Amino acid sequence: MMLRYLGSTKNLAGCVGGLIGVVLHLTGVVGWFWPFVVGALYAAGALLAPAEKVRLVPDTSAELRSSLETLVRRVSAQASRMPPSVVDTAGRIAEVLRDLLAQPARLSADPDLRHAVVRLAGTDLPLSLETYLNLPWWFAARRAGAGEELVAQLGLLEAEAHRVAERFYASEVDRQADHTRYLRDRDA
Repeated sequence: MMLRYLGSTKNLAGCVGGLIGVVLHLTGVVGWFWPFVVGALYAAGALLAPAEKVRLVPDTSAELRSSLETLVRRVSAQASRMPPSVVDTAGRIAEVLRDLLAQPARLSADPDLRHAVVRLAGTDLPLSLETYLNLPWWFAARRAGAGEELVAQLGLLEAEAHRVAERFYASEVDRQADHTRYLRDRDA
């Protein structure tokens, strides 16, 4: 706890205030009561400094990107066991999610959007693929419904990934439309 405070913004601001007090003493601005001035300026700096941000939910974007890459590699390695379109669809879903996870600060600004991306990348996509791959190969090959289920699940996940991306990039789309209107109005 003490080590954490030593590196905090509050302690650093207090140290700057205390240093200003020492400089005031060395330049002769304050006399014999300089220790009180140093303490008061330290306290003022520490009290006025912004508090550290509390992060209850860790930033998992880097971990999710890494696990997403691992998942895509493993799916590609198992391509012979899956229906033909699965590897391509999983790759397209992963590409959308990679783009979203590449902007963790912006993603964390919208908790609902962040939750949707984390759920897609960390739970839904891996669960669909792992469930299919955990079936014995002879069982999955003999039962056509298992492959169809996987294809259907990936289709739903791809549609959801695109809906999430639409929400994520909505402000850029609006900005582009506004600029088009401005250019048309300027021409008129």
